[in-house]
Order: sequence, then C-alpha cells, then structure tokens
Amino acid sequence: MIQLLGEFVCKIDAKGRLMVPAGLKKQLPNVEGEGLIINRGFEKCLTIYPKQVWNGIAAEVSKLNQFEEKTREFNRFFLRGVSELTLDASGRVLLPKTLLDWASIDSDVVLVCQFDKIELWSKKAYDQLLDNEPENFAKLAEEVMGNKNRRDGDGK
Repeated sequence: MIQLLGEFVCKIDAKGRLMVPAGLKKQLPNVEGEGLIINRGFEKCLTIYPKQVWNGIAAEVSKLNQFEEKTREFNRFFLRGVSELTLDASGRVLLPKTLLDWASIDSDVVLVCQFDKIELWSKKAYDQLLDNEPENFAKLAEEVMGNKNRRDGDGK
C-alpha cells in the first residue's frame, strides 16, 4: 500500500511542465516505468494518482451500474480530462492545459500528499483554503474520527 507524505511547493514552467520533487519521486519507485494519472479533484484542485492506485479506482468505477443515470453523470464528470502523465528525461511531467485552466492553476503550485494520491493546488488557492481552518479543529476531528470505536465493540 502506498503512503505518500509531504507538501511540496513547486513551479510550473511556461510550457506547462512540472518537475517532480526528488523527495516525492523517492516515494514513487515505479513512476518512471508506470507513469501517473491526473484528473479533476473534487474541489478546485487536480488529483494525481500512481498508476497502480488509479487502476484500482478504475476497476471499482467500471463495476458501477451503467444503466443508472447518476452513474453515467458521475462518470462523465469524474473521468473528464483524465490523462496519463509520463516523466521525461529531466523528471518533469507535462500537465494538460485544460486541467490547469479548470483548476485556475498558474506557475506557483503546491503538491499535497494524501495517503495514496497527490493533490495539485494553485498555491494561492491552497493558502486561502488553509486560511479558513476551522476555529475548533479538535471538534472537527471528533466529528470525523470520534465515532471510530477503537477500544471495544460495544461503544463503551
């Protein structure tokens, strides 16, 4: 199982290329051979998946009932713009312009590792997101994680 860690402040060059930081590349040992997959995130960011992680997601999505309207609608939006990224000889990936435009990403970006995927944010948008940290993060943590009964099965 992949456990990606870290935040990386980077720049995208004028041709839309991003140098994959060495610290991130070390966490992706097969990236040169397998490549990466990029698509739209759920917020105004892009999501980058190692190929093996994307293959698992694609397998799950392909099992959904294509006769249901909501499934077809989900597929259209979730798969819109999905592209394969390959590293060039200099360790850069060429990011699709359509996806960069959708997420309002220019040259200053942040790569945010989230377990088995990487979010690619405009630095400005990411900074604004973090400026809106909940007043009581402990309360949010309790709401999200507090119901995970880790001591015993009866809730006591």
